[in-house]
Amino acid sequence: MPINEQSFRRIEVLTGTARRRRWSAAEKAAIVAESFAPGAVTSDIALRHGVHRNQLYGWRRELRAATSADSALAMPAFVPLVSEDSTAVGAAAVEIEIAGAVLRVAPNVDLAFLGKIIRVLKTAR
Repeated sequence: MPINEQSFRRIEVLTGTARRRRWSAAEKAAIVAESFAPGAVTSDIALRHGVHRNQLYGWRRELRAATSADSALAMPAFVPLVSEDSTAVGAAAVEIEIAGAVLRVAPNVDLAFLGKIIRVLKTAR
């Protein structure tokens, strides 16, 4: 289309502060852990936290790369269970402390999911 005296161009000037958010490692780990929950819908989780779903998928890829690159994170480390009370054998939950965070686990938890959560907590240190 030729430019003549009746045509015009529109110029838009954007001002203000940058809109890019910065996420701490702990925030990313919590959001990624939530996305690994059984039945979780990644798009809904991303929308709830104000993240584009592609960004969430990128964080998940970073986590997988970190866990596969570091053999210590690839296999969960196990510690002996010490019972302080004889009634703890039939307890409804187990508490695991990792990097200052306390994780309460029900007896029927999916072990693959638990392993992912533990890896996320270890990387958030």
